[in-house]
Amino acid sequence: MAELRQKRSGYSGGADSQSAVSRLFGMHGRKSRLVRSAAAMCMFCGLAAAAPVTLKRGEGKIDVSIDSKPFTTYYFNKDVAKPYLMPLRTASGIVISRNFPIVNAVTAADQKTRSFEPHQRPLYFAHGDIDGLNFWSEEAFSRYYHGHDRQAYGRMALVQVDEVKDGADAGTVRARFHLLAPGGRVIADETQTFRFSGDNRTRIIDCEFVVEANQGPVTFGDTKEGTFAVRLGPELSAPHDHMINSNGAQGEPAIWGKPADWVEYSGMVSGKSVSVAVFDHPKSFRHPTTWHARAYGLLAANPFGLREFANDPKKDGSWTVPEGKSLTFRYRVIIDESSLSGAQLAAMYRQYTESE
Repeated sequence: MAELRQKRSGYSGGADSQSAVSRLFGMHGRKSRLVRSAAAMCMFCGLAAAAPVTLKRGEGKIDVSIDSKPFTTYYFNKDVAKPYLMPLRTASGIVISRNFPIVNAVTAADQKTRSFEPHQRPLYFAHGDIDGLNFWSEEAFSRYYHGHDRQAYGRMALVQVDEVKDGADAGTVRARFHLLAPGGRVIADETQTFRFSGDNRTRIIDCEFVVEANQGPVTFGDTKEGTFAVRLGPELSAPHDHMINSNGAQGEPAIWGKPADWVEYSGMVSGKSVSVAVFDHPKSFRHPTTWHARAYGLLAANPFGLREFANDPKKDGSWTVPEGKSLTFRYRVIIDESSLSGAQLAAMYRQYTESE
């Protein structure tokens, strides 16, 4: 299986994905750049044009459709501790994300699933230590936790939806939130921006999260519990998990806690090949990020958990945002109905970084 996975990845290691295609072909310099450009172009030449995106505002949510087909819903329900996207679908409508919790409810069957973790919603941004408060886990599920009782929970509250914009080739949502301590004290503000796009095979979510220290300095603590996360369904989780990163590493032991430009999961869902990747933008905080990527289906970028990832008490991944300053995180999520190779992902990552 490892040998087959190495063939699919297209390379067996290296410094970064930006040189993956040139390593694959054994070329350098101008010739290598031409090959990389050609590879990137060939990936998209057979695909249909970008599909129109429609956004529909509802009570506490925004529905996202691409090419007139449901893709996901952005929820910001006041009864839920954080905003999130749910479910995540492929271009043909296959759901690749976990199907719970529904608002704050889980079933008896849900509780028996491997790595239950009810706070891990399909796609969200949160961290387990912001000014000492836990925004990663949720108080609504506290009865299921063990060892979290010493840490108070934070929550997010919608301030305003600033933008809901349809488009012929993309749609954009932007919303602002307060980060709240127990009792309702505001400790910071956060702006979330999502750009949705796709075609006949692929769905893309470009994500930006800006945390503003407008109430005093804000500290992100060193913990593995964070930060930008996608929770996948059982068909992409152990024992069916197949995971690679931009350095050619394979599997959780080689990827968890390590820095990389991207991490990708792949497998068969409802009889179809599916690839799900998260790209870390070069302008995102502390790029290349370290990854809290687990075989049970959690795909999370976490640039703060350095002490826990390295199991080294001398390391400190915490970061304090001074009052009046902000911290920006940027990611791209790709859901593709195919088994993408490492070389294809490297070219897609390069296109992502060079498109701005």
